[in-house]
Amino acid sequence: MTRVSLSRLPGERVRAVAPDGQVDLTLSELSAYVRERERESPRWVWDDTARWYPPLLAAGVRVGRCHDLRLAHHLLRRAPAVDGRLLEGEESQHWDGLGPSAPSHPALFSVDDTAEHLRADLEDARQRAAVEASAESVRLGLLLAAESSGALAAAEMTYAGVPWRTDVHERLLTDLLGPRPPRGARPLLLEALAGEVRAAFDAPGLNPDSRPELLAALRRAGLETDDTRASSLRALEHPGVAPLLRYKQLAHLFSTNGWSWIDQWVREGRFRPSYQPAGSATGRWSSNGGGALSIPLQVRPAAIADDGWVLVVADVAQLEPRVLAGMSGDRALARSARGADLYQGMVDDGAVATRQHAKLGLLGAMYGATSGESGRMVAGLTRRYPEAFGLVEEAARAGERGQVVRTLLGRGSPGLGDAWERDPEGPPADPESQARRRRAFGRFTRNFVVQGTGAEWALCWVADLRNRLWRLGGTGELTSRPHLVFFLHDEIVVHTPRALADVVAAEAAEAASTASSLLFRDLAIDFPLNVSVVRSYADAGKPGAVVPA
Repeated sequence: MTRVSLSRLPGERVRAVAPDGQVDLTLSELSAYVRERERESPRWVWDDTARWYPPLLAAGVRVGRCHDLRLAHHLLRRAPAVDGRLLEGEESQHWDGLGPSAPSHPALFSVDDTAEHLRADLEDARQRAAVEASAESVRLGLLLAAESSGALAAAEMTYAGVPWRTDVHERLLTDLLGPRPPRGARPLLLEALAGEVRAAFDAPGLNPDSRPELLAALRRAGLETDDTRASSLRALEHPGVAPLLRYKQLAHLFSTNGWSWIDQWVREGRFRPSYQPAGSATGRWSSNGGGALSIPLQVRPAAIADDGWVLVVADVAQLEPRVLAGMSGDRALARSARGADLYQGMVDDGAVATRQHAKLGLLGAMYGATSGESGRMVAGLTRRYPEAFGLVEEAARAGERGQVVRTLLGRGSPGLGDAWERDPEGPPADPESQARRRRAFGRFTRNFVVQGTGAEWALCWVADLRNRLWRLGGTGELTSRPHLVFFLHDEIVVHTPRALADVVAAEAAEAASTASSLLFRDLAIDFPLNVSVVRSYADAGKPGAVVPA
């Protein structure tokens, strides 16, 4: 496959380096160059997809493949199977410090400094050499391809946006909060709730948004609590607790998804969040803005497909337990995973008496439960599923020893030393405290191997589905075809013409099967999907909305 690297030059110019030579372009010439060369299906190599791809999408250019050097560099730096010395060389210190592009209107050239004009071709050569020299080159190559494809999908989802009805959202807010207030003021109904809280606690000047004031009011009322979290408040008995909980719920909605959120994140009938691929240590995505990974239930009715279109919502049933079965090669657990409900499969296989016991045992193994009913289930299921439970147990022991663990495709975890360095207090001097911290880190590494591999499976799923959707649309641009508009760990949302909804659901299932085959070649693992075809995202999962995948 042809690789074409793009590097920024001073003066708003771009250098493209390909096997057939190099060419310098003006910024205005770039989209035409990429459109023309895209006919060859090359792999575009650049420093940060979030910086290069949005202007191309705005010019109507869709890219099939890329290699995101920033994402790859940080991944390879931490990968246990990579010799980090092979990443050293000219400009390598700048690649070490290169962070994600800020969630702003994309600009290719923002600052005229060294970090803005890194040589993509040099870094690409180093990364390829590091992967080729690794004993895990095939797995790492798959991981880098999936990571980069995920970055393309993230940019496309921001560009396309979730279809969003501002009028519906504002009506929901008005019903719950009252009319839109002046800047800096509370909505009418929220202020009325604040008054109820003040009256109930006999605190006329109380600001319910102030934690110190609220704690003081609670204590004056004889309620002993050290925090104001909803879970703690629910345990208290007082007439003021109910209006206070309602206030906190609506205040959160007002601050996170209120009118200001609409003003900032909804444009031209689309919610356009900003994703950060590999934003967490496990490789899971995070959000750079807009709450990309969390659309609250209260406002989901505003996510409505265009006329003649629908939303196909698909989520994976019990993703991480299935991943654990596949990566450990545990054939007994894989057998239980056949079909739609892995936990019930464990019951049917005679491993446990109830579905709840199966769930407690598996989640306990992945999250380190050692006591109570969950701990008892773990002990019994370890004998039934020794490979799966042994894998997470060994990851925990490695973390307690301060060692790095890795996902199936080779992403490395932070080490205990890294965690202590990020802690402003550093490692505790007391041996007993150090032991507690090591056990806590062991719980992190126990879950890291499964959650990280789950993120890899999901990336492969999204990467394959992205290309399948493109092929469904004939010759139209991205938003005229079925296209991804939302991704949350184990769930995707596709905006599609109604006539193609069943085909999209089938392609989502096929992509899930392909992802399973890519990661778990020697063991067939089912990844069944729960699929809904709906006009509004709020209806996903409801009776009548779910269709077979």
